[in-house]
Amino acid sequence: MDLTLTSTFRPSLPPEFSFIHRKINQPIILHHNLKCKPLISKNKVITMAIKKPKIEGVSEALNEIASQNLDHAPARRRVRSAFIATQQQLDHILFKMAPADIRVEEWYETNSKGQQIFCKSWLPKPGVRIKGALCFCHGYGDTCTFFFEGIARFISASGYAVYAIDHPGFGLSDGLHGYIPEFDGIVDNVNEQYVKIKGRPEVSGLPCFIFGQSMGGAIALKALLKEPRQWDGVVLVAPMCKIAEDMTPPVLLQKVLIFVSNVTPQAKIVPTKDLAELAFREFKKRKMAPYNVISYSHKTRVKTAVELLNATKYIESQVEKVASPMLILHGAADKVTDPLVSQYLYDKSSSSDKTLKLYEGGYHCILEGEPDDRILTVLNDIISWLDSRCSAN
Repeated sequence: MDLTLTSTFRPSLPPEFSFIHRKINQPIILHHNLKCKPLISKNKVITMAIKKPKIEGVSEALNEIASQNLDHAPARRRVRSAFIATQQQLDHILFKMAPADIRVEEWYETNSKGQQIFCKSWLPKPGVRIKGALCFCHGYGDTCTFFFEGIARFISASGYAVYAIDHPGFGLSDGLHGYIPEFDGIVDNVNEQYVKIKGRPEVSGLPCFIFGQSMGGAIALKALLKEPRQWDGVVLVAPMCKIAEDMTPPVLLQKVLIFVSNVTPQAKIVPTKDLAELAFREFKKRKMAPYNVISYSHKTRVKTAVELLNATKYIESQVEKVASPMLILHGAADKVTDPLVSQYLYDKSSSSDKTLKLYEGGYHCILEGEPDDRILTVLNDIISWLDSRCSAN
């Protein structure tokens, strides 16, 4: 789907390169478009003005704010601030059901590269015992300040401290918008920030789980592989961890992308396909997604595409080393990330505590774009899994 359209996962790759991000209440369970379009060289950025589609239902003034160039974090922060009130009034279950008594905090941490990283926490209301910590990794083009707000509040109300960060180059964190010069850089930043967060007094000594959606699933898995002792388990929603055979880019195309990435790494040239209809099953919810105004919606930067491809190749080769407790959730009708890839992860991992749930008819955004009862089912499945592993505490 077009990355303007979801808080979670909008691959900007064409079908032959689309390896990022597929109503029944009982799942199958197995146990065991911005103002500027840059033409970029290594040393120079040239921009060409393009018109961004207007967001339906908001004022001309807000549309003007949303239409500015979001390449750099200060602009994204201004735009997000302007849209907060409008976003919270959307007629979506994730906003309507959000408990009001959750303790919320936002702050910035400077990482080891000198970048300001946006961090956010959601804690249960005072007096509720915290059972454990859940640390979130968002998907490609996404941010942790839109649909995830409702997800975090719901889980926090069940007794969990929920934490999230925006990856460098995404959301409110520093970095060129949508640019991943090195996938390991994102992974290392996740481990770096969450080491700090896990030392906070409210969760010190409690079980800590890492939670990744789509590309965030790949980040979570790689973070887990690098620092397995840092985590008590992993929750994955529609993870990007292997390229389906029929979606693997031809070898020639891979070589071309690698060559171009060495010449103009930041160029936005990998074709974009609008996959919104494939990611959001409910039309009404799909229409709300453009309100996530700071998501990345341009064509994929060429170096980013290469890094994502390399990351999936690495994870595919390492899945047998995944030994932590693991919950995998996937829409059975997801055509953005193949549910067979989640089946592959389930089958190949060495974990003795693993669960795969495939939701019949579910699309890619099973936490944002499904009917309300399905969204609640998935959320409660996550909480039940966490509860069963935190009961000793």
